[in-house]
Amino acid sequence: MQRFKLGFAFTLVSYFCIVLLYVPSLAVIFFSVNDTRYGLSWRGWTLDWYRKLAQDPYILEAAWNSLVVAAVSTVVATVIGTALALGLSRIKKPGMLDLFVNLPIVVPDIIMAVALTMAFSILRAFSSLFDMGFFTLIVGHVTFQISFVALTVRSRLATMDKDMDLAAKDLNARFFFSFTRVTLPLLTPAIIAGAMLAFTLSLDDFIISFFTHGPNSVTLPIFIYASVKRGITPEIHALSTLMLIATVVLILLAERAATALTKRSRKAARKGLREAGGEAGAGGAGADGAAA
Repeated sequence: MQRFKLGFAFTLVSYFCIVLLYVPSLAVIFFSVNDTRYGLSWRGWTLDWYRKLAQDPYILEAAWNSLVVAAVSTVVATVIGTALALGLSRIKKPGMLDLFVNLPIVVPDIIMAVALTMAFSILRAFSSLFDMGFFTLIVGHVTFQISFVALTVRSRLATMDKDMDLAAKDLNARFFFSFTRVTLPLLTPAIIAGAMLAFTLSLDDFIISFFTHGPNSVTLPIFIYASVKRGITPEIHALSTLMLIATVVLILLAERAATALTKRSRKAARKGLREAGGEAGAGGAGADGAAA
């Protein structure tokens, strides 16, 4: 009986947490299709706020800026984060390196933002490249995205079957061949998952973007913040709804892509081992022929 009561209590807490998480999002969606600019009462169904949103040049510019910054910073952070994860995996005792890599994840965003602002103000004395704008905004996003990519790839490296890599070395496969045909296919799902996580975090980031952006590099979160100070309009609800839908779609696509790529990566790694074995056999046959 006591176990039943405890299980029922956990169930109620779970439902309460779900309601607490999703009711605000549902409220935003509700007001984005409500045919009234002011008030909380339902006045009918409409999509006019989405049409006005699509015709607003300032919102379109902010959306384009967010996509450009997220895409460029994700590519840079994915390359650096993957290389960093591979390098750390080959160090037996990373020690302080682990701390430095994971620090941007646990440090509050406001501290990171202030530190970046101070760094850019110092570097600005040497180059105008560090004037607040797209470059500083991208650099600011890359600084926290690298840690998330590296952490995702390292978790895959920790659970990855190392027998395939060792088998490729036993077959005398070259490093480049072993990395591109065996290691990289096995890491592909984690790399894509890290990239999708970095892209989503970049789209949603506000604090670091607020401190590092310029007058011509306003992103959607900054635009929403500036608009809310003047009053929440139905267009803001519509914009928030679209961002919510885009985030959910990205997460679903990432999960499906990771599942499909996991199966393909194993097949690709096995194929790479067979090719390495074929090259090793051909090399051995050539050496025997030369000796004869």
